[in-house]
Amino acid sequence: MAEPEPLHWSYGVLKKLQKDFGDKGSYTVASGITPSGTVHIGNFREVITVDIVARALRLQGKEVRFIYSWDDYDVFRKVPINMPDQEVLKAHLRMAITDTPDTTGQYSSFALRNEKMFEEHLPKVGIFPEFIRQSEQYRKCAYAQEIDHCLRHTSEIREILDQYRKEPLALDWLPVAIFCESCGKDTIEKIEYHGDYKVYYKCSCGKEEEFDIRKKGIIKLKWRVDWPMRWHHEGVEFEPAGKDHFAAGGSRESGVKIQQKLWGDTPPFGFMYEWIGLKGGAHFHSSSGNVLTLPDLLEVYEPAILRWLFAGTRPNAEFSISFDADVLKLYEDFDRCERIYFGKEQVNEKEAQKQKEIYLLSVIDTGKVPKDLPYQPPFRHLTMILQIHGMDIVKAGSFFEKDIKNESDRSRLLLRAHCAKNWIEKHAPEEFRFSVQDTVPAGLDIPQEVKAALKKIPALLKSQRWETPEELHEAFFSLIKENGVDSKAFFRGAYLALIGKEKGPKLASFIHGIGTGKVAELFMGIE
Repeated sequence: MAEPEPLHWSYGVLKKLQKDFGDKGSYTVASGITPSGTVHIGNFREVITVDIVARALRLQGKEVRFIYSWDDYDVFRKVPINMPDQEVLKAHLRMAITDTPDTTGQYSSFALRNEKMFEEHLPKVGIFPEFIRQSEQYRKCAYAQEIDHCLRHTSEIREILDQYRKEPLALDWLPVAIFCESCGKDTIEKIEYHGDYKVYYKCSCGKEEEFDIRKKGIIKLKWRVDWPMRWHHEGVEFEPAGKDHFAAGGSRESGVKIQQKLWGDTPPFGFMYEWIGLKGGAHFHSSSGNVLTLPDLLEVYEPAILRWLFAGTRPNAEFSISFDADVLKLYEDFDRCERIYFGKEQVNEKEAQKQKEIYLLSVIDTGKVPKDLPYQPPFRHLTMILQIHGMDIVKAGSFFEKDIKNESDRSRLLLRAHCAKNWIEKHAPEEFRFSVQDTVPAGLDIPQEVKAALKKIPALLKSQRWETPEELHEAFFSLIKENGVDSKAFFRGAYLALIGKEKGPKLASFIHGIGTGKVAELFMGIE
């Protein structure tokens, strides 16, 4: 019986690549960004989108070269507000980002700081691209041949770009920028191409010279020409981009025409990915300092769940990252996806296939997927047990000891417990936060008949060994019925006695987690 056609959008990329470039054994996919500020989760959408495609290609038997370009030879245009020593950074405006200092003193440059703070976290989510720093490429004159080719075909480039401009480019316009050897800035007043790799420039600082672009890497192509040049140079066959690049007249459209005109290449296949934002907040912008980073997300979401958030959403769908109560449901939904993959939860055939494909694109290492369903510590329950034990992860972990079968189970429990702790302490809505009281406060504001029913709880808890929360839950409703009290009033009173709040976790499970003995002793103090 033939294998069913894959359902996930990423698997369809191979058919498009085969149509455009032939059925090859290996394909090159690309992503990249200008490190002009902290790399945020909006930027992460591109790299995870490319990685998901790369994985889908590999799962279909193809080799993949995944390159990630740091456009750190772009000009430093704006000082991010979240960086110290703003005046020092202002003095470096119009220089290359790679030549701008890291004013925190941690790295050799501002660009390197932004690059390294992102790079070091990518392996945690199973992403291992080949990084290319464009400052290094340009400075070692790796693109000299392509730059000279573009200069010789300036008129064709200008003709293409003019299609997207209200005012045509000047007749002396050239598709290059230069960083002055004297002042380091791109404040160039005049550039002339003298042919045979020779370029002349005059800077506003007074410096002027003619140089050979094969020997001095102070020249770079402007963005709309640089991007298609690199598609050609690296043989890129797939690269998505944000909606600004894919907009009508955007750099994607002009880049395709430039690549076809200058090199006769088939341009890479790509599509637009949508913006993402923070639920209840704005979209992210590196230069403004309004950012949410990959490590911020990994404080709350397990790496596989973070991948799952993107793998389960089409790239052209806008969505928001949640840190509110949605986190509880997202953990539950991921666990369901995992159970379906391992055949522990039954759904129809199409849904099963869909969830299995998403799961394989979400796990950190497809070569290490276990044979059986991994341990799934319930995230919601973890948040309760942690707070019962004063946020002590070790003590909370002991509650689940009976479910731990191996070190893999223990590792997952600890990872999820850390995420749950971070969520409670930094993000959880107030209604999910509590601490168990040592004593019931005097003058509990509840009706006398409810108070009388609550006073019977200690005897109920001591009457037998309650094996499951379900048994205890049924016993509570019997107690409510026998005493003729309103159930809402009963539970409200119980929560006020336990945590000083009118609502809380499911009472039977809550008491089961605290311990029936401790709760019995506490409720004996109800006056």
